[in-house]
Amino acid sequence: MSGKVDPRTPGEGSTSRTRLDRGRGALGPALELVHTGRAPTRAVLTAELGVTRATAGAVAAELEALGLIRVDARPAAAAGSQGRPSHRLSVAEEGPVVLAAQVHADGFRAALVGLGGRIVATAPGCGTVDADPAEVLGSVVEAGAELLRTTGRRCVGAGLAVPSAVAEPDGLALNPLHLDWPAGAPVRRIFAQCVRAAGITGPAFAANDVNLAALAEHRHGAGRGARDLLCVATGHRGVGGALVLDGRLHTGSSGLALEVGHLTVNPEGRPCHCGSRGCLDVETDPLAFLTAAGRESGPEVSLLRQAEDLVRDHYDDPAVRGAVETLVDRLGLGLAGLVNILNPDRIILGGLHRALLDAAPDRLRAVVAGRSLWGQSGVVPILSCTLDHNSLVGAAELAWQPVLDDPLTALP
Repeated sequence: MSGKVDPRTPGEGSTSRTRLDRGRGALGPALELVHTGRAPTRAVLTAELGVTRATAGAVAAELEALGLIRVDARPAAAAGSQGRPSHRLSVAEEGPVVLAAQVHADGFRAALVGLGGRIVATAPGCGTVDADPAEVLGSVVEAGAELLRTTGRRCVGAGLAVPSAVAEPDGLALNPLHLDWPAGAPVRRIFAQCVRAAGITGPAFAANDVNLAALAEHRHGAGRGARDLLCVATGHRGVGGALVLDGRLHTGSSGLALEVGHLTVNPEGRPCHCGSRGCLDVETDPLAFLTAAGRESGPEVSLLRQAEDLVRDHYDDPAVRGAVETLVDRLGLGLAGLVNILNPDRIILGGLHRALLDAAPDRLRAVVAGRSLWGQSGVVPILSCTLDHNSLVGAAELAWQPVLDDPLTALP
Protein backbone atom coordinates (compact mmCIF):
# COMPACT_ATOMS: atom_id res chain seq x y z
CA MET A 1 0.00 0.00 0.00
CA SER A 2 1.50 3.31 -1.08
CA GLY A 3 2.13 6.04 1.46
CA LYS A 4 1.41 8.74 -1.08
CA VAL A 5 -1.63 10.93 -0.57
CA ASP A 6 -4.07 10.90 -3.47
CA PRO A 7 -4.53 14.51 -4.57
CA ARG A 8 -8.28 13.84 -4.82
CA THR A 9 -8.67 12.31 -1.35
CA PRO A 10 -11.14 13.82 1.13
CA GLY A 11 -8.69 16.61 1.96
CA GLU A 12 -9.47 18.69 -1.10
CA GLY A 13 -13.03 17.50 -1.68
CA SER A 14 -14.06 18.11 1.90
CA THR A 15 -12.51 21.59 1.79
CA SER A 16 -14.64 22.47 -1.23
CA ARG A 17 -17.74 21.06 0.44
CA THR A 18 -16.92 22.94 3.64
CA ARG A 19 -16.69 26.20 1.70
CA LEU A 20 -20.07 25.57 0.11
CA ASP A 21 -21.62 24.51 3.43
CA ARG A 22 -20.41 27.74 4.97
CA GLY A 23 -21.79 29.66 2.05
CA ARG A 24 -25.24 28.04 1.86
CA GLY A 25 -26.65 30.76 4.07
CA ALA A 26 -25.19 33.27 1.62
CA LEU A 27 -26.86 31.78 -1.48
CA GLY A 28 -29.97 33.93 -1.17
CA PRO A 29 -28.15 37.19 -0.39
CA ALA A 30 -25.70 36.46 -3.20
CA LEU A 31 -28.49 35.83 -5.68
CA GLU A 32 -30.23 39.05 -4.67
CA LEU A 33 -27.00 40.99 -5.19
CA VAL A 34 -26.67 39.64 -8.73
CA HIS A 35 -30.41 39.99 -9.36
CA THR A 36 -30.35 43.69 -8.49
CA GLY A 37 -27.08 44.39 -10.31
CA ARG A 38 -25.16 45.23 -7.13
CA ALA A 39 -22.60 42.44 -7.59
CA PRO A 40 -21.38 42.49 -11.20
CA THR A 41 -18.17 40.65 -10.33
CA ARG A 42 -17.04 37.96 -7.94
CA ALA A 43 -14.77 40.46 -6.22
CA VAL A 44 -17.72 42.73 -5.43
CA LEU A 45 -19.74 39.70 -4.31
CA THR A 46 -16.95 38.70 -1.93
CA ALA A 47 -16.83 42.18 -0.41
CA GLU A 48 -20.62 42.54 -0.13
CA LEU A 49 -21.08 39.15 1.53
CA GLY A 50 -18.08 39.55 3.82
CA VAL A 51 -16.79 36.05 3.05
CA THR A 52 -13.56 34.68 1.68
CA ARG A 53 -12.86 34.67 -2.02
CA ALA A 54 -13.02 30.88 -2.04
CA THR A 55 -16.42 30.83 -0.35
CA ALA A 56 -17.77 33.45 -2.74
CA GLY A 57 -16.51 31.31 -5.61
CA ALA A 58 -18.29 28.24 -4.24
CA VAL A 59 -21.52 30.21 -3.77
CA ALA A 60 -21.36 31.59 -7.32
CA ALA A 61 -20.68 28.11 -8.70
CA GLU A 62 -23.68 26.67 -6.85
CA LEU A 63 -25.98 29.42 -8.18
CA GLU A 64 -24.67 28.73 -11.67
CA ALA A 65 -25.32 25.00 -11.21
CA LEU A 66 -28.91 25.86 -10.26
CA GLY A 67 -29.27 27.66 -13.59
CA LEU A 68 -29.79 31.06 -11.95
CA ILE A 69 -26.64 33.00 -12.79
CA ARG A 70 -23.77 32.89 -15.27
CA VAL A 71 -20.12 33.14 -14.21
CA ASP A 72 -17.71 34.45 -16.83
CA ALA A 73 -14.30 33.19 -15.72
CA ARG A 74 -12.46 34.96 -18.54
CA PRO A 75 -13.82 38.49 -18.81
CA ALA A 76 -11.98 41.02 -20.93
CA ALA A 77 -9.83 43.41 -18.94
CA ALA A 78 -10.85 47.07 -18.95
CA ALA A 79 -8.59 49.41 -20.89
CA GLY A 80 -5.66 50.57 -18.76
CA SER A 81 -6.40 48.13 -15.93
CA GLN A 82 -3.75 45.97 -14.37
CA GLY A 83 -3.94 42.47 -12.98
CA ARG A 84 -6.35 39.68 -13.66
CA PRO A 85 -9.97 40.84 -13.98
CA SER A 86 -12.47 39.36 -11.57
CA HIS A 87 -15.01 36.81 -12.79
CA ARG A 88 -18.10 38.60 -14.08
CA LEU A 89 -21.52 37.61 -12.74
CA SER A 90 -24.86 38.01 -14.51
CA VAL A 91 -28.30 36.45 -14.38
CA ALA A 92 -28.76 33.40 -16.60
CA GLU A 93 -30.65 34.60 -19.66
CA GLU A 94 -32.03 31.12 -20.36
CA GLY A 95 -32.82 30.43 -16.73
CA PRO A 96 -36.23 29.99 -15.10
CA VAL A 97 -38.96 32.61 -15.23
CA VAL A 98 -42.03 33.60 -13.26
CA LEU A 99 -45.49 34.47 -14.52
CA ALA A 100 -46.40 38.12 -13.87
CA ALA A 101 -49.96 39.39 -14.31
CA GLN A 102 -51.51 42.83 -13.98
CA VAL A 103 -55.15 43.91 -13.96
CA HIS A 104 -56.17 47.58 -14.24
CA ALA A 105 -59.23 49.59 -15.13
CA ASP A 106 -58.54 49.42 -18.85
CA GLY A 107 -57.56 45.78 -19.22
CA PHE A 108 -55.01 43.19 -18.18
CA ARG A 109 -51.67 41.79 -19.30
CA ALA A 110 -49.49 38.73 -18.67
CA ALA A 111 -45.72 38.37 -19.02
CA LEU A 112 -42.85 36.03 -18.26
CA VAL A 113 -40.12 37.72 -16.24
CA GLY A 114 -36.64 36.40 -15.53
CA LEU A 115 -34.16 37.36 -12.86
CA GLY A 116 -32.85 40.89 -13.09
CA GLY A 117 -36.35 42.19 -13.85
CA ARG A 118 -36.03 41.12 -17.52
CA ILE A 119 -39.36 40.79 -19.31
CA VAL A 120 -38.81 37.69 -21.45
CA ALA A 121 -42.17 37.56 -23.22
CA THR A 122 -45.54 39.33 -23.06
CA ALA A 123 -49.02 38.35 -24.17
CA PRO A 124 -51.22 40.84 -26.05
CA GLY A 125 -53.12 42.91 -23.51
CA CYS A 126 -56.89 42.72 -23.13
CA GLY A 127 -58.85 45.98 -23.17
CA THR A 128 -61.86 44.96 -21.08
CA VAL A 129 -62.22 43.69 -17.53
CA ASP A 130 -65.14 41.44 -16.61
CA ALA A 131 -67.04 42.03 -13.37
CA ASP A 132 -66.19 38.48 -12.27
CA PRO A 133 -62.63 38.32 -10.86
CA ALA A 134 -62.43 34.58 -11.53
CA GLU A 135 -63.21 35.15 -15.22
CA VAL A 136 -60.54 37.84 -15.55
CA LEU A 137 -57.85 36.01 -13.62
CA GLY A 138 -58.54 32.78 -15.47
CA SER A 139 -58.04 34.60 -18.77
CA VAL A 140 -54.81 36.34 -17.75
CA VAL A 141 -53.34 33.11 -16.34
CA GLU A 142 -54.24 31.21 -19.49
CA ALA A 143 -52.45 33.91 -21.52
CA GLY A 144 -49.39 33.35 -19.34
CA ALA A 145 -49.66 29.58 -19.67
CA GLU A 146 -49.69 29.95 -23.45
CA LEU A 147 -46.49 31.98 -23.22
CA LEU A 148 -44.91 29.18 -21.22
CA ARG A 149 -45.99 26.59 -23.77
CA THR A 150 -44.67 28.72 -26.63
CA THR A 151 -41.31 29.53 -25.06
CA GLY A 152 -40.74 26.25 -23.25
CA ARG A 153 -39.43 28.12 -20.20
CA ARG A 154 -39.45 26.70 -16.70
CA CYS A 155 -41.77 28.62 -14.35
CA VAL A 156 -41.10 28.82 -10.60
CA GLY A 157 -44.02 30.97 -9.40
CA ALA A 158 -46.60 33.64 -10.24
CA GLY A 159 -47.41 37.15 -9.08
CA LEU A 160 -50.42 39.42 -9.61
CA ALA A 161 -50.75 43.22 -9.43
CA VAL A 162 -54.21 44.69 -8.84
CA PRO A 163 -55.47 48.29 -8.45
CA SER A 164 -56.67 47.79 -4.89
CA ALA A 165 -55.37 47.54 -1.38
CA VAL A 166 -54.81 43.85 -0.68
CA ALA A 167 -55.45 42.95 2.94
CA GLU A 168 -53.23 40.47 4.74
CA PRO A 169 -53.17 37.63 5.55
CA ASP A 170 -56.10 36.56 3.36
CA GLY A 171 -55.24 38.41 0.13
CA LEU A 172 -58.56 40.22 -0.20
CA ALA A 173 -58.96 43.13 -2.64
CA LEU A 174 -60.68 45.51 -0.25
CA ASN A 175 -61.37 48.47 -2.54
CA PRO A 176 -61.14 47.72 -6.27
CA LEU A 177 -62.77 51.12 -6.82
CA HIS A 178 -62.10 51.37 -10.54
CA LEU A 179 -63.09 47.79 -11.31
CA ASP A 180 -66.57 46.33 -11.06
CA TRP A 181 -65.29 43.63 -8.73
CA PRO A 182 -66.97 43.14 -5.35
CA ALA A 183 -65.18 44.66 -2.38
CA GLY A 184 -63.26 41.99 -0.49
CA ALA A 185 -62.81 39.68 -3.47
CA PRO A 186 -60.31 36.91 -2.51
CA VAL A 187 -58.00 37.68 -5.41
CA ARG A 188 -54.98 35.78 -4.09
CA ARG A 189 -56.95 32.58 -3.59
CA ILE A 190 -58.64 32.88 -6.99
CA PHE A 191 -55.34 33.64 -8.70
CA ALA A 192 -53.64 30.66 -7.00
CA GLN A 193 -56.48 28.36 -8.08
CA CYS A 194 -56.19 29.58 -11.68
CA VAL A 195 -52.43 29.07 -11.62
CA ARG A 196 -52.78 25.51 -10.38
CA ALA A 197 -55.58 24.75 -12.86
CA ALA A 198 -53.30 25.89 -15.69
CA GLY A 199 -50.65 23.40 -14.56
CA ILE A 200 -48.21 26.09 -13.47
CA THR A 201 -46.03 25.09 -10.53
CA GLY A 202 -44.73 27.27 -7.74
CA PRO A 203 -46.39 29.62 -5.25
CA ALA A 204 -48.79 32.40 -6.31
CA PHE A 205 -49.00 35.89 -4.80
CA ALA A 206 -51.07 39.06 -5.21
CA ALA A 207 -50.55 42.65 -4.06
CA ASN A 208 -51.36 46.28 -4.80
CA ASP A 209 -50.02 47.52 -8.14
CA VAL A 210 -48.32 50.70 -6.85
CA ASN A 211 -46.66 48.77 -4.02
CA LEU A 212 -45.25 46.44 -6.64
CA ALA A 213 -44.19 49.29 -8.91
CA ALA A 214 -42.25 50.78 -6.00
CA LEU A 215 -40.58 47.45 -5.25
CA ALA A 216 -39.52 47.03 -8.88
CA GLU A 217 -38.20 50.58 -9.12
CA HIS A 218 -36.26 50.17 -5.87
CA ARG A 219 -34.54 47.03 -7.11
CA HIS A 220 -34.11 47.81 -10.80
CA GLY A 221 -35.03 51.43 -11.57
CA ALA A 222 -35.16 55.01 -10.31
CA GLY A 223 -35.29 53.95 -6.66
CA ARG A 224 -31.97 52.09 -6.58
CA GLY A 225 -29.83 53.17 -3.65
CA ALA A 226 -32.65 54.90 -1.75
CA ARG A 227 -33.14 53.91 1.85
CA ASP A 228 -36.59 55.45 2.42
CA LEU A 229 -38.28 55.53 -0.97
CA LEU A 230 -41.71 57.09 -1.53
CA CYS A 231 -43.52 56.21 -4.76
CA VAL A 232 -46.69 57.97 -5.89
CA ALA A 233 -48.34 57.10 -9.18
CA THR A 234 -51.54 57.43 -11.12
CA GLY A 235 -52.16 54.80 -13.73
CA HIS A 236 -55.38 54.32 -15.63
CA ARG A 237 -57.59 55.60 -12.81
CA GLY A 238 -56.98 56.76 -9.26
CA VAL A 239 -53.77 57.41 -7.32
CA GLY A 240 -51.66 55.03 -5.25
CA GLY A 241 -48.62 55.29 -3.04
CA ALA A 242 -45.99 53.01 -1.57
CA LEU A 243 -43.04 53.20 0.79
CA VAL A 244 -39.92 51.04 0.69
CA LEU A 245 -37.88 51.01 3.91
CA ASP A 246 -34.44 49.38 3.94
CA GLY A 247 -35.26 47.38 0.82
CA ARG A 248 -38.64 46.07 2.03
CA LEU A 249 -42.14 47.30 1.31
CA HIS A 250 -43.81 48.96 4.27
CA THR A 251 -47.32 47.56 4.15
CA GLY A 252 -48.51 48.23 7.69
CA SER A 253 -50.09 45.76 10.08
CA SER A 254 -52.47 44.27 7.51
CA GLY A 255 -51.18 45.36 4.10
CA LEU A 256 -53.13 48.63 3.95
CA ALA A 257 -50.47 51.29 4.56
CA LEU A 258 -49.94 54.30 2.28
CA GLU A 259 -53.44 54.79 0.88
CA VAL A 260 -52.23 58.19 -0.33
CA GLY A 261 -55.00 58.51 -2.90
CA HIS A 262 -57.34 59.61 -0.15
CA LEU A 263 -55.35 62.58 1.09
CA THR A 264 -57.49 65.70 0.68
CA VAL A 265 -55.81 68.32 -1.53
CA ASN A 266 -58.87 70.34 -2.56
CA PRO A 267 -61.52 70.47 0.19
CA GLU A 268 -64.17 71.84 -2.18
CA GLY A 269 -63.19 69.46 -4.97
CA ARG A 270 -64.75 66.48 -6.67
CA PRO A 271 -66.60 63.80 -4.67
CA CYS A 272 -64.38 60.77 -4.14
CA HIS A 273 -65.36 57.11 -4.15
CA CYS A 274 -64.27 56.92 -0.50
CA GLY A 275 -67.01 59.37 0.56
CA SER A 276 -64.78 62.42 1.01
CA ARG A 277 -64.10 65.27 -1.44
CA GLY A 278 -61.04 66.56 -3.25
CA CYS A 279 -58.82 63.52 -2.70
CA LEU A 280 -55.65 63.00 -4.74
CA ASP A 281 -57.45 60.03 -6.25
CA VAL A 282 -59.94 62.25 -8.10
CA GLU A 283 -57.95 65.48 -8.35
CA THR A 284 -54.72 64.26 -9.98
CA ASP A 285 -55.60 61.20 -12.06
CA PRO A 286 -55.95 61.06 -15.88
CA LEU A 287 -59.70 61.74 -15.84
CA ALA A 288 -59.17 64.81 -13.64
CA PHE A 289 -56.52 66.07 -16.06
CA LEU A 290 -58.67 65.61 -19.16
CA THR A 291 -61.55 67.37 -17.42
CA ALA A 292 -59.36 70.27 -16.31
CA ALA A 293 -58.05 70.63 -19.86
CA GLY A 294 -61.59 70.72 -21.24
CA ARG A 295 -61.18 67.49 -23.18
CA GLU A 296 -63.69 64.68 -23.53
CA SER A 297 -62.29 61.19 -23.00
CA GLY A 298 -62.64 58.80 -25.92
CA PRO A 299 -62.85 55.01 -26.13
CA GLU A 300 -59.99 54.55 -28.60
CA VAL A 301 -57.14 54.30 -26.08
CA SER A 302 -56.83 54.29 -22.29
CA LEU A 303 -57.39 57.42 -20.21
CA LEU A 304 -53.74 57.31 -19.19
CA ARG A 305 -52.56 57.27 -22.80
CA GLN A 306 -54.93 60.12 -23.72
CA ALA A 307 -53.68 62.25 -20.82
CA GLU A 308 -49.99 61.54 -21.45
CA ASP A 309 -50.37 62.30 -25.17
CA LEU A 310 -52.08 65.58 -24.33
CA VAL A 311 -49.26 66.68 -22.02
CA ARG A 312 -46.57 65.68 -24.49
CA ASP A 313 -48.09 66.92 -27.74
CA HIS A 314 -50.21 69.94 -26.72
CA TYR A 315 -48.45 71.55 -23.76
CA ASP A 316 -48.36 74.90 -25.59
CA ASP A 317 -52.17 74.97 -25.57
CA PRO A 318 -53.13 77.36 -22.72
CA ALA A 319 -55.90 75.03 -21.54
CA VAL A 320 -53.51 72.09 -21.34
CA ARG A 321 -50.79 74.14 -19.65
CA GLY A 322 -53.33 75.41 -17.13
CA ALA A 323 -54.49 71.87 -16.42
CA VAL A 324 -50.88 70.77 -15.88
CA GLU A 325 -50.30 73.62 -13.41
CA THR A 326 -53.52 72.87 -11.54
CA LEU A 327 -52.68 69.17 -11.14
CA VAL A 328 -49.05 69.91 -10.29
CA ASP A 329 -50.11 72.25 -7.49
CA ARG A 330 -52.50 69.67 -6.03
CA LEU A 331 -50.03 66.84 -6.41
CA GLY A 332 -47.31 68.98 -4.80
CA LEU A 333 -49.57 69.70 -1.84
CA GLY A 334 -50.15 65.99 -1.33
CA LEU A 335 -46.47 65.17 -1.66
CA ALA A 336 -45.57 67.90 0.84
CA GLY A 337 -47.85 66.34 3.44
CA LEU A 338 -46.27 62.94 2.83
CA VAL A 339 -42.77 64.42 3.13
CA ASN A 340 -43.70 65.94 6.49
CA ILE A 341 -44.92 62.58 7.77
CA LEU A 342 -42.46 60.14 6.19
CA ASN A 343 -39.24 62.14 5.61
CA PRO A 344 -38.19 60.06 2.57
CA ASP A 345 -34.79 60.43 0.96
CA ARG A 346 -36.28 60.11 -2.54
CA ILE A 347 -39.65 60.44 -4.26
CA ILE A 348 -40.43 58.74 -7.55
CA LEU A 349 -43.50 59.43 -9.65
CA GLY A 350 -45.20 57.10 -12.10
CA GLY A 351 -47.95 57.13 -14.70
CA LEU A 352 -49.40 60.56 -15.48
CA HIS A 353 -47.51 62.04 -12.51
CA ARG A 354 -44.28 61.26 -14.33
CA ALA A 355 -45.53 63.24 -17.32
CA LEU A 356 -46.50 66.15 -15.05
CA LEU A 357 -43.03 66.15 -13.51
CA ASP A 358 -41.41 66.13 -16.94
CA ALA A 359 -43.61 69.04 -18.06
CA ALA A 360 -43.23 71.28 -15.01
CA PRO A 361 -40.36 70.02 -12.82
CA ASP A 362 -39.43 73.34 -11.22
CA ARG A 363 -43.02 74.15 -10.30
CA LEU A 364 -43.64 70.76 -8.68
CA ARG A 365 -40.41 70.81 -6.71
CA ALA A 366 -41.08 74.37 -5.56
CA VAL A 367 -44.56 73.46 -4.30
CA VAL A 368 -43.22 70.47 -2.35
CA ALA A 369 -40.33 72.46 -0.87
CA GLY A 370 -42.54 75.43 0.01
CA ARG A 371 -45.25 73.43 1.73
CA SER A 372 -43.15 70.88 3.66
CA LEU A 373 -40.94 71.38 6.68
CA TRP A 374 -38.35 68.83 5.57
CA GLY A 375 -38.54 70.08 1.99
CA GLN A 376 -37.45 73.52 3.20
CA SER A 377 -34.56 72.20 5.28
CA GLY A 378 -33.23 69.86 2.62
CA VAL A 379 -34.28 69.21 -0.95
CA VAL A 380 -35.91 65.82 -1.44
CA PRO A 381 -35.07 64.48 -4.92
CA ILE A 382 -38.20 63.96 -7.02
CA LEU A 383 -37.60 61.65 -9.99
CA SER A 384 -39.57 59.87 -12.67
CA CYS A 385 -40.03 56.11 -12.59
CA THR A 386 -37.80 54.57 -15.24
CA LEU A 387 -39.16 51.04 -15.77
CA ASP A 388 -41.72 50.23 -18.39
CA HIS A 389 -44.42 47.97 -16.93
CA ASN A 390 -43.03 48.39 -13.41
CA SER A 391 -46.13 46.87 -11.78
CA LEU A 392 -45.63 43.73 -13.88
CA VAL A 393 -41.97 43.59 -12.89
CA GLY A 394 -43.01 44.11 -9.27
CA ALA A 395 -45.51 41.26 -9.51
CA ALA A 396 -42.62 39.11 -10.70
CA GLU A 397 -40.56 40.22 -7.70
CA LEU A 398 -43.25 38.73 -5.45
CA ALA A 399 -42.85 35.38 -7.17
CA TRP A 400 -39.05 35.55 -7.18
CA GLN A 401 -38.82 36.36 -3.47
CA PRO A 402 -38.92 32.74 -2.20
CA VAL A 403 -36.06 31.93 -4.57
CA LEU A 404 -34.11 34.98 -3.40
CA ASP A 405 -34.72 33.94 0.22
CA ASP A 406 -33.61 30.32 -0.17
CA PRO A 407 -32.73 29.08 -3.67
CA LEU A 408 -32.10 25.48 -2.61
CA THR A 409 -35.48 25.10 -0.95
CA ALA A 410 -37.46 27.02 -3.56
CA LEU A 411 -36.01 25.16 -6.55
CA PRO A 412 -36.58 21.40 -6.42
